[in-house]
This record gives sequence, structure tokens and C-alpha cells, in this order.
Amino acid sequence: MPYKGLRFPAEVIAQAVWLYHRFPLSFREVEELLMARGITVSHEAVRQWRDWFGPQCAAALRRRRPATRGISMRCSSKSRPTSAAPTGRLTGN
Repeated sequence: MPYKGLRFPAEVIAQAVWLYHRFPLSFREVEELLMARGITVSHEAVRQWRDWFGPQCAAALRRRRPATRGISMRCSSKSRPTSAAPTGRLTGN
């Protein structure tokens, strides 16, 4: 990524753009996280960095994401008993 001529180091810009794309954060929340680490940056700068470097960062995150093909999160019918009768019925006296 062409960081030459920018006010902040490449690591700061990359961290801000990564935070924005990796987690559901607003520009102001990214600004606050960086401020907690001692880096004073405006939310407008984060927005500009997202516009300039965001597509490359998002593509890199998508490439690193593990593939989920073939994995089912649903329970199969074989894991549940099929002939179990209901027990513990309440009856009115």
C-alpha cells in the first residue's frame, strides 16, 4: 500500500483500517481505540484511510478467512433419538 507522504506511520494506518474492517466499529470508535493506545487521530482521517486503503485491507481479510464450505452447523436427525416417548407428562388431578 502506498503510505508515502502521509502524516502517520504505515503501522498506524494499517491498524486503523484493519480495526474498521475486522470489527463492527464506527470511525469514532476506531479513533477512541487508537487514542487509548496514545495515538491522536481524527475520525475523518480514519474515514479517508478507509476510502484509500480499505479495499486492499478487506480483500486481504477475505483471503485469510478460513473456508466454511462443507461444514454444517445444523444438527442431523441421527443425533436425536427418534423413538423416544415423551416422559414426565403432567396430568390434571
